[in-house]
Amino acid sequence: MDNIDMPKIISGLLNIEETMNHFKWEELREGIEIYQIYAATNDGPSAALLRYSAGASVPLHLHTGFEHILILAGTQTDGVNEYSKGMLMISEPGSQHRITSEAGCIALAIWQAPVKFSG
Repeated sequence: MDNIDMPKIISGLLNIEETMNHFKWEELREGIEIYQIYAATNDGPSAALLRYSAGASVPLHLHTGFEHILILAGTQTDGVNEYSKGMLMISEPGSQHRITSEAGCIALAIWQAPVKFSG
C-alpha cells in the first residue's frame, strides 16, 4: 500500500481572536505577520494566515494567479470595498490592488501563484 500523508489540521480559525497566540507568527513586512500553512516550490500555490497591525498596508501588487482571502477577524480595504469577518475576497489573475487595515485584521490567504509588487 502506498504511503499516504495525513492532512494538515489547523483548528481554532473561527475563533481566531482566542487562538491567534497558538500560531508561530513571523514578520512578513512592517506591521504584517505571517503563519505559513504551506508553500509550494516553483511559484506554485501557497496558503498562510496574515495578521495585520492597525494601520498596516500592502502596496500595489498584481495577481499572477487566483487569490482567495477570507477575513477571520477585523477589517481590511482595497480602496474600493471594505471586507470584514466572514467575507471572502477572490482576486482573479491580472487584477491588482493595494490593501490597508486601519483597525487591524487576521486573514486566511490562499494563492494560486505569487503576487508581483509594482515598483
